[in-house]
Amino acid sequence: MYSDLAHKVAVVTGGSKGIGSAIAQRFGAEHMAVVINYHNDEKGAQKVAAQVKAAGGQAVSVQADVATESGVTDLLETAVNQFGGLDVWVNNAGMEIQVPTHELSLADWNKVMAIDQTGVFLGAKTAITYFKRQGKPGNIINLSSVHEQIPWPTFASYAAAKGGVKLFTQTIAMEYARDNIRVNSIGPGAINTPINAKKFADQTQYDQTVSMVPMNRIGKPAEVAAGAAWLASSESSYVTGITLFIDGGMTLYPAFKDGQG
Repeated sequence: MYSDLAHKVAVVTGGSKGIGSAIAQRFGAEHMAVVINYHNDEKGAQKVAAQVKAAGGQAVSVQADVATESGVTDLLETAVNQFGGLDVWVNNAGMEIQVPTHELSLADWNKVMAIDQTGVFLGAKTAITYFKRQGKPGNIINLSSVHEQIPWPTFASYAAAKGGVKLFTQTIAMEYARDNIRVNSIGPGAINTPINAKKFADQTQYDQTVSMVPMNRIGKPAEVAAGAAWLASSESSYVTGITLFIDGGMTLYPAFKDGQG
């Protein structure tokens, strides 16, 4: 528990399932107030809101398209009107499309970029504008991926978006550091989330993924949420512009883990 987080207000985009859900629940355990954003999964978001409240926090779920200015404005206004302000903005909403790059349509490229890159820009811009107008410290956490660093064939749009998130995070962290607005990313590796459920249900694919992780296991959403809580807290008060990889060592060139080469 981070005592300084109690009663602070957070927006978590894409909070109805997976890592976003885990972050919202952890914030609830920290006695925070959480605006849980969802796009289509209303029941999932309502369930997460109930879990946040059961954990000791406050919560409200809000439908919004984070790739639009009106959507992110609705999230900010909800935070202010329902809970009195904003302290932490978590850009978690994301998607991926797997297809050979030469077969990737412009429409699908744009769809991934809209959520994974433009959504991060709009969320960060909205939060920063609010923090500066209020003259208060602020905290932005972007969910990136190990694939901001590791190439991922057939996922070109996703890897390109996450690479963009890396430099966007670093750039605005530098730009707004003097305003005491901290901006960091989290780069999850292989995590047991609904988006991976079908792949991990196949034992061969599961074992193959585990072999790519030096710690020899798949991560849990709660482990990513623990990193988010630390970045949101004053325990990380001198940390800005980093990507915190929570990946069991996946970014450490695991093919070399047994001394080959």
